[in-house]
Amino acid sequence: MTVPRKVTATRKALVVRGGWEGHHPVEATEIFIPFLQEQGFEVRIEESNEIYTDEAVMDAADLIVQSVTMSEISRDAFTGLRRAVERGTGLAGWHGGIADSYRNNSDYLQLIGGQFATHPSKHPDACVGDESDNFLPYTVELTELGRAHEILSGLDDFALDTEQYWVLTDDLNDVLATTTHPVQPYHPWHRPITSPAIWTREWGAGRIFVATPGHSPEVLRDANVRTIIERGMLWASRTVSE
Repeated sequence: MTVPRKVTATRKALVVRGGWEGHHPVEATEIFIPFLQEQGFEVRIEESNEIYTDEAVMDAADLIVQSVTMSEISRDAFTGLRRAVERGTGLAGWHGGIADSYRNNSDYLQLIGGQFATHPSKHPDACVGDESDNFLPYTVELTELGRAHEILSGLDDFALDTEQYWVLTDDLNDVLATTTHPVQPYHPWHRPITSPAIWTREWGAGRIFVATPGHSPEVLRDANVRTIIERGMLWASRTVSE
């Protein structure tokens, strides 16, 4: 039986960051910390996911913002994370910090509802050997559900030039926006592939929000991306009173 979390007078946000430095976990999360504070959150920052084993901290958190690409998670830390979400703590993140974390933990992948598979690159002749090889122009397309959802209210389809995530997902996600990978002569797949780009997921009493754009601080500062992530964190942080 899921025990709902109590509403607290001061909301608390736990920011957990680390993993692969290519996603700039410190600079990326610093973009959103002032927003959380303006929204009345007391923000705690941790550089290790072992904080998930601290039951008192997890029970007090209304929102977890995770930016940990790849890396690993201990059994106890994952158990603490999942327990908190099941009891009503919101979980939010973007790009590899949430959708490419802890590849060796299948239970984490089930909790999040989507796993990074690849980001197709430019034509081999156009590749220069750095991260820009994977920067492609693409469109984030809102779904009918997304257009009616509070996270995307008033927004429209928008274009980006950055990594376009191809993710493996399941039907428990509420997909708010998608992106389509075209087929090119140099690709081994044979038809366009549509992947979720923004989704929400309910797990126990908790809410999960994932946005796949967010490779760099520059992308996170895009007006559409930033608005969506800010709204997504607020949506996920809803608490359930007894």
